[in-house]
Amino acid sequence: MKQLSRTFGALTLTLALGLALALTGCEKAADKAADKPAAPAAQGPRTGELKVGFVYTSPVGDAGYSWAHDQGRIAVSKMEGVKTSFVEAVKEGADSERVIENMARGGYDLVFTTSFGFMDPTMKVAKDFPKVKFMHCSGFKAGENVSNYFGRIYQARYLTGMVAGSMTKSNIIGYVAAFPIPEVIRGINAFTLGVRSLNPKAQVRVVWTKTWFDPALEKDAAISLLDVGADVIAQHQDSAGPQEAAQQRGKYSIGYNSNMASFAPKAHLTSAVWNWAPLYEAIVKEVREGTWTGNRAIWWGMDKGIVDIAPFGPMVPKALQDKVLAQKALFVKGEDKVFVGPIKDQGGQVKIAAGVKAEDKDLLGMTWFVEGVVGSVQ
Repeated sequence: MKQLSRTFGALTLTLALGLALALTGCEKAADKAADKPAAPAAQGPRTGELKVGFVYTSPVGDAGYSWAHDQGRIAVSKMEGVKTSFVEAVKEGADSERVIENMARGGYDLVFTTSFGFMDPTMKVAKDFPKVKFMHCSGFKAGENVSNYFGRIYQARYLTGMVAGSMTKSNIIGYVAAFPIPEVIRGINAFTLGVRSLNPKAQVRVVWTKTWFDPALEKDAAISLLDVGADVIAQHQDSAGPQEAAQQRGKYSIGYNSNMASFAPKAHLTSAVWNWAPLYEAIVKEVREGTWTGNRAIWWGMDKGIVDIAPFGPMVPKALQDKVLAQKALFVKGEDKVFVGPIKDQGGQVKIAAGVKAEDKDLLGMTWFVEGVVGSVQ
């Protein structure tokens, strides 16, 4: 999951499994926008101006994770009778608690806290302000006035993997990875499954940076992959460093979070992108109508429009585009078979049996690489 956060490096397996259990059955929750909802934190429709706040862990100008969230905020700001505000580059811990509390004291009706590391501060403030509703991105703790949300970005990862697998000539694809946590591992696996669905001979080599936004370091990591023969570079960070490295070497790239074509137009094949607007608008509408509930977890996918891929670069053949769009159409219909067996791990052991679809709890606690990935989960 985020990005289960922008500073998720210290996440332990215990937390990952706790999140998995908290979000079990979220696919059904997506259809109902709820998972075992508790009593509404407030009764009846809301009248007058609705104040909605957003707390970001990085600058909105990073063209990445926080930028994508802010596009959702902008969509909400255009809703009638809604006023929005945000605070960017907020550090976890005391700083985030202070910012969240200031919003609660400032008369905000709804507050979105968009980083995993904001979870405990959100829960603490929520106890002191029971009339304020809180939505925490990627967390697993909830309460009567706190719910969680995230998106199935692994679906977009699979599609971008199809593109990468078809465009590589060396059969070596580089992946600049953030932190070795289930969300990142799940994304690498989905990407690799997409790669090998069209090119079984290709391999995905992983290099960990242990960063979310460090352009220089992430670019260097991409260069190290290019040095060993990778001719397509993918990533799970906010910066465009890996994109720039690929273009400078005359190779291809796959972006993340937003359309990164402007950073490397000669290299960029497509990107796995977020579109938070549908979910944010739906949540605000619930608050307005008095139907919002706490104690639930929402995990929407491409069928809800929360994840997608960026437009293809001009170098991507039309025939390949058609194949990818055909698979995308299935995701849009709700047919998600990314993690349907038989799927083996790196050692050749069957982890998901033939015909079996992995449960959400297993995806959310994923700590192993699929066959075709070169690198360690650490």
